[in-house]
Amino acid sequence: MATVPVTDATFRDEVLASDVPVLVDFWATWCGPCRQVAPILEELSEEYGDKIKIAKLDTDANPETTGAYGIVSIPTLNVYVGGELQRSIIGARPKRALAEEIDAVLATTA
Repeated sequence: MATVPVTDATFRDEVLASDVPVLVDFWATWCGPCRQVAPILEELSEEYGDKIKIAKLDTDANPETTGAYGIVSIPTLNVYVGGELQRSIIGARPKRALAEEIDAVLATTA
């Protein structure tokens, strides 16, 4: 399962109404750390399959959602479960650290 692009228009359906946990990558094209974490998120989306959805929201193109969640630093990775924000990871992290964060969320939803 590849990462899923989301927008202000699709955020509610793709993220808040999802049956599985969703990790949303708030990013922008000009952000170097965002570009570093992007391939890691692609790998994780393949490895975790349908256990978690990994979505990407371009903060420049989607100011409504970005503002609603108070995103001021990118990359910010927010994890939502049942439509509620469960965890916020600010800044680029290595793959192992992100996998540990995902595992911790999945452990609470099993």
